[in-house]
Amino acid sequence: MLDAVTQLLEGFQWPLAAEAVEALAQAGVVLVLAVLAAIVFFIAKRVLLRVVSAAVLKTTTDWDDRLLSHRVFFWLAHLAPGFLLYVLAPGALAGADALAVAIRGGAQIYLLAVGVLAVDGLINAALEIYDTYPVSRQTPLKGVAQVAKILLYAAAAIVMISTLLGRSPLVLFSSLGILASVLMLVFKDAILGFVAGIQLATNQMLSKGDWLEMPAYGADGDVIDIALTTVKVQNWDKTITTIPTYALITESFKNWRGMSEAGGRRIKRAVYIDMASIRLCTPEMIERYSQIRHIAEYVERKQGELAEWNDQHGIDDTSIVNGRRMTNVGTFRAYLVAYLRSHPSVHQEMTLLVRQLHPTPLGLPIEIYCFASDIEWAKYEAIQADIFDHVLAVAPEFDLRIFQSPGGADLDRLRRQEPDSR
Repeated sequence: MLDAVTQLLEGFQWPLAAEAVEALAQAGVVLVLAVLAAIVFFIAKRVLLRVVSAAVLKTTTDWDDRLLSHRVFFWLAHLAPGFLLYVLAPGALAGADALAVAIRGGAQIYLLAVGVLAVDGLINAALEIYDTYPVSRQTPLKGVAQVAKILLYAAAAIVMISTLLGRSPLVLFSSLGILASVLMLVFKDAILGFVAGIQLATNQMLSKGDWLEMPAYGADGDVIDIALTTVKVQNWDKTITTIPTYALITESFKNWRGMSEAGGRRIKRAVYIDMASIRLCTPEMIERYSQIRHIAEYVERKQGELAEWNDQHGIDDTSIVNGRRMTNVGTFRAYLVAYLRSHPSVHQEMTLLVRQLHPTPLGLPIEIYCFASDIEWAKYEAIQADIFDHVLAVAPEFDLRIFQSPGGADLDRLRRQEPDSR
């Protein structure tokens, strides 16, 4: 094409030197290539891209919509003029090798840049599609995708630089060994995060949506994002805490996923019984306890068991201290077990016990250890409160007092009861 344009210009017999005519011919060829590239770009973007977009919106599949939203097709349309220049430049500018190499090199850099943006969008779309599957909760790949992007852009930058310098990319790749120490410093967090991300995913230590508790970083809430260098946690007060990914490997944290998957949330709380109110049961107390629905059968069975044991061992029952006797605190514990067994919001397939702990200056701790069947925070707290409302209310029915430190009203009442010493 260059020879034809040169001959055409020479036929006009312009009063120009041969070098000027050749330069003008080269400019004309470049202009023609530019016009052709503009036409191809217009067709690709205004015609083909609109046709593809309309077809994508009509399909029932979801993956092509994500490719469209991440502009993968948009960047692919931009490849058309670059391919045109890359292919036509050597033939159209035959004889002007330096100009052809420059245009072809520019087209190569343009193709590489647009291709990288298209691949970047493809990675984003693939990651978004992957996140729609349940497996993404156990094995998040956002960190892997970010590493892939870093390698993609680094490789593209090296190829672009080698194209500008006219050197083989292998030469630049081989020289990276010299810069390894610098790269280790620059990408330290990225490298540590990538390694930590692999360990987190491989060992299924943390997934998006898990309840994470890490007091060292003030984190207590749901994991909303696991990236290459950071993990974001939305705390219960709606603040966001950012944790370095590698910190989850080097430091300890608590993942409440097991509780969520088990379907039961632990209740572990004690009430303190005033030890001065603990006593052996009298016949009147036993008669009263036998009227309580939850333990009527227990009282009857326990009384028969103790009477049989005392008879076998010849126990003199003239004193209530002799032999084995029921106590009000033991009967109270039996009642709590029966009450929890009948409670609709207590998980019956998990550990359930009412135990007596070591006596303290505050009284005798009676601890309830069970699991609520609803793990939602608000409902769990309501279930726990409902149980202990009942426990505190029924304790006096067993002739027991719940211990609490004296308050101002208690001291004032005592003062009023004291006789005047004057």
